[in-house]
Amino acid sequence: MKLNLKNLTLLSARELQKPLFVPDVILKPSIVHIGIGGFHRTHQAFYLDELLNKWLTDWGIVGMGIRPADAQMAKTLKEQDYLYTLMVKYPDGTMQPRVIGSIMDYVFVPDNQAAAIDRLANLSTRIVSLTITEGGYNFDQNGDFIADNPDVQWDIQHPNQPKTVFGLLTSALRIRRERDIPPFTILSCDNIQHNGDITRKMLLSFTRLTDAGLSSWIAEKVCFPNCMVDRITPVTTSEDIALLRRATDIEDAWPVTCEPFIQWVLEDRFSAGRPAWERVGVQFVSNITPFEKMKICLLNAGHSFLGFAGSLCGYQTVDEAVGDPLLCRSLRAFMDEEATPILDAVEGIDLSEYKDSLLRRFANPCIRDQLTRICSDSSAKLPKFLLPTIREQLAQGRTIRYGAFMVAAWCRTLELYAKGRYDYPIQDALLDELTQTAVRSVTDDALAFIGLESVFDDLSNSVHFVQTYASILNNIRTFGIKYTLNQLIENS
Repeated sequence: MKLNLKNLTLLSARELQKPLFVPDVILKPSIVHIGIGGFHRTHQAFYLDELLNKWLTDWGIVGMGIRPADAQMAKTLKEQDYLYTLMVKYPDGTMQPRVIGSIMDYVFVPDNQAAAIDRLANLSTRIVSLTITEGGYNFDQNGDFIADNPDVQWDIQHPNQPKTVFGLLTSALRIRRERDIPPFTILSCDNIQHNGDITRKMLLSFTRLTDAGLSSWIAEKVCFPNCMVDRITPVTTSEDIALLRRATDIEDAWPVTCEPFIQWVLEDRFSAGRPAWERVGVQFVSNITPFEKMKICLLNAGHSFLGFAGSLCGYQTVDEAVGDPLLCRSLRAFMDEEATPILDAVEGIDLSEYKDSLLRRFANPCIRDQLTRICSDSSAKLPKFLLPTIREQLAQGRTIRYGAFMVAAWCRTLELYAKGRYDYPIQDALLDELTQTAVRSVTDDALAFIGLESVFDDLSNSVHFVQTYASILNNIRTFGIKYTLNQLIENS
């Protein structure tokens, strides 16, 4: 049975949980989400669906895709009346399927920029949220906006045909200002510390290039709350689609799977109101920084640790990697010795228990989160997830062994990839530059890789880091990953 509104009425609630509301009747286009993918569908769309099921509200989501790659999501959701199935996978092997009905429409920007701008400019749009990946914010290693990006230059010259999220937001906000329509809130849900502040800085940098008056209006009127989001969401596989069909007789072209755990911590600063998300477990706080730092330094950096070490050991998934006692022990040592010392106290959180819970979550055998996903776009991730920890540890004269190990393992991964000896695909915007410098570090310049300023900035100026990194990389090349990790543990 194909998933759509008509067939939804034929499904028994005993087969799977389905919306208790009628999406095409109750929902109003109040939230536009740019970048609908797996994570948004297991997280923000799920929270809103929970609220719609339990409380009388009419907030609905309009999806928006700005990249050519978003065409398939646009097609799939439209064919399913914007419904999809969320499959929560528990460690004991059970799976709880649920149809999510909080998305009501989708605009594919490359096909219709005018419709996208109109949707954003409409009075009914009160929040514009984003999951555009770390690289989508267009800033360099110094945190400055990259004004000479060709797509940015296109948007400056063609404001009604935007290619970037900043061009799109600017066009819509300009119309709202001209029509005296209050602005929407811009809510980043990406894994970046101070994601709201970063979004604000980038948008204001863009608008100053085009319209100083509008930039001042945005600075005064638009809210950019920071938030911390968390739910492990692996890439959907053909096996997931088949499992859903066997369990429910539902044919969903793009369901999404996730772990049971979910968390959203959010600053309560909105320009035009918000859903009552606190009714379904969202935590509103005045200072998001300790929560962001905890999650990025422990979970995200921990994922990267398992990604590089695990793939070099021949593992394919996160649960396989953390199931290796040596990798698990080494990861916990990184968390305890290098990440935890830089963290602030986090209200309501016991850090020891939080780290224990991360290891349990990583070990969930039913999630099967691919290490290739974890390792993708590392040039955008590690400068945010890992390098600040290394820098702060260096500044305090503390150990950076495991941080240096992660950088060395990344370099080794790229060396093997360049030589055709790495069995997994690598996705990264800087892949050519990364592989060239990794290979040069073997043949010409031992420090070529960490000398890549677009990723590491001036980290190679630290003698302690350079010596630690070079020694670890040599051990990995000579003796392998497991020998190197055993040495690090013995020397702790």
